[in-house]
Amino acid sequence: MNETEFLQSYHREDYDRPSVTVDLVLLTIRDGALQVLLTKRTEHPFQGKFALPGVFVGMEETLDAAAERALAQKTGLRGIYFEQLYTWGAVARDPRMRVISVSYYALVSWANLQEPDGDAGFFPAQEMAQSELAFDHAQIIRYALERIRGKVNYTDIAFSLVGEEFTLPELQRVYEIILGEPLYKANFRKKIAGLVAETDKMTTGGKHRPSRIYRRK
Repeated sequence: MNETEFLQSYHREDYDRPSVTVDLVLLTIRDGALQVLLTKRTEHPFQGKFALPGVFVGMEETLDAAAERALAQKTGLRGIYFEQLYTWGAVARDPRMRVISVSYYALVSWANLQEPDGDAGFFPAQEMAQSELAFDHAQIIRYALERIRGKVNYTDIAFSLVGEEFTLPELQRVYEIILGEPLYKANFRKKIAGLVAETDKMTTGGKHRPSRIYRRK
């Protein structure tokens, strides 16, 4: 029997086929804190509870395409780059049926976002990670926050939360918000020296003396 003959006689119905979803953890900084995008569920199960934006993956759809569709469909937002975070497969995580979820996460500057449509909104991530959300979404948020805290020490992931141009105090504040602790100015600037480039611009106005404006190297 060759492969074509094998596939023609293959009985897919002999095996269980769990459903697959994608869930999105979109994080930004607003009002001095990390905030996460949530939507209020209008249907059972967990009707009225907040949840991460997500959709079921179509049979002819890639995971990335499903993530893009979820963002646009649930919030009206488009063009945001996500990375895969983790796959969630607890047997009873969804009361409807066996559902496996592939979670994605993204960090986006608030300047590059808009208020989402409908029942979606941004909420304090730390608070939501300890709240009673739909499904296992509080656990997904906790995991995303842990991942980001780990990556901020060896990648330039924090730069996604500032604009194209920024001051070093602004960038340091982003690191402090992610890590949840204050940083020493001298140590921080030594750490990120190879990641930033000076511009010829300075801040103007305000109560403080002008600061040099930088951009990502």
